[in-house]
Amino acid sequence: MDFDFGETEKILCEKIKGLFNGDSMADPASLAGEDVEEIRGATLKCLGPLGREGYLTLGLDNEKNYVSLTSIQESLAAISPSLFISAEVTARIFGRLVAVYGTPDQKDEIIPSLQEGRLIGAVAISEDAMNIENDPINTLAENNDDDFLVSGSKGHVVNGPIADWIAVAAKTGDGLAFFLVKKESAGLSVGQKLAMLGYNGLAVSAVSLENCPVPSNYIIGPFDGEEQLKTVRMWEDQILTASALGLIKRSLDAALKFAKGHRSGNKPIIAYQEVGFQLAEMVTLFQTAQLLAYRAAWMAEAGDTEAAVLAHCAKVFCTESAEEVASHALQILGGRGYVSGNPAEEGYRDAKYLQIAGTSSEISRMKIADGVLGDW
Repeated sequence: MDFDFGETEKILCEKIKGLFNGDSMADPASLAGEDVEEIRGATLKCLGPLGREGYLTLGLDNEKNYVSLTSIQESLAAISPSLFISAEVTARIFGRLVAVYGTPDQKDEIIPSLQEGRLIGAVAISEDAMNIENDPINTLAENNDDDFLVSGSKGHVVNGPIADWIAVAAKTGDGLAFFLVKKESAGLSVGQKLAMLGYNGLAVSAVSLENCPVPSNYIIGPFDGEEQLKTVRMWEDQILTASALGLIKRSLDAALKFAKGHRSGNKPIIAYQEVGFQLAEMVTLFQTAQLLAYRAAWMAEAGDTEAAVLAHCAKVFCTESAEEVASHALQILGGRGYVSGNPAEEGYRDAKYLQIAGTSSEISRMKIADGVLGDW
């Protein structure tokens, strides 16, 4: 396995960090209140510089650069968890969907604005629950002369309230397709921003469609089978795994900084064995999570037959380690850690979302077991 990152990746990581060193960059995670227009404005303010640095272009063509992409994603996820999820859904899920499976006209209309950070995208797949394995797609699209009429509901759409475009997964008579719906489309109803336990800077809502007309030139598909749907789900799981690495780093950095600076009994608390042991456990989990995430990315690059199983292993371990590391960080920070607004407290709440979203930890374990039974 070659995890030797080139100068291009290292420079981009440093540029991303530099974008957030001043007050010129807004961070959606720091926004108070529920005003989605403020969140949208702040998100676009962040996407513009990210686009100029080339971050939003990475992986659009689905080229096999998963290892270096994971490293770069980890950098942004450690800086701003909510912005990271929003940007990744726009670029690496919605953008990839259009870039890989869309028509030339769709690409010409959407991709340039997306790459420049002037567009926010969303993908609406799951219905009532957050999974598609046990909650099949029931949204339907009926042919109506030169367009389709889409009807159905999606319960949990990231970027839903702030998106310019929503790619809606629906069934047609010929199979599954993604319908590109503009935010002002008739028949589209976007619910209020959901109040969530974590990722408070992320705009998530329900979306419903009632005979929403979609011109035939805004359809991706239809596809015979669900291979493309599984691919989109894989992209989502890769993003959530990288997000977990960012949360772990945030929690570890916060705990280490506090342990070095806070004194008890005339010495910094890092000098106490109990604190040292907790930090050692956090570092061990971080290093192991990184190695597993990068190995999963490397196997995806190589097209290994075990890549899908290892991707589920990485998501389970990394997302659950994020919660465990945040818990250790809270213990080290003590009373300060229990007060809202610090990275450890935020990471503890955010980590649970990562375990539920995408392929949940429970379903991932089932898929891992299936892989073992199927001649691992």
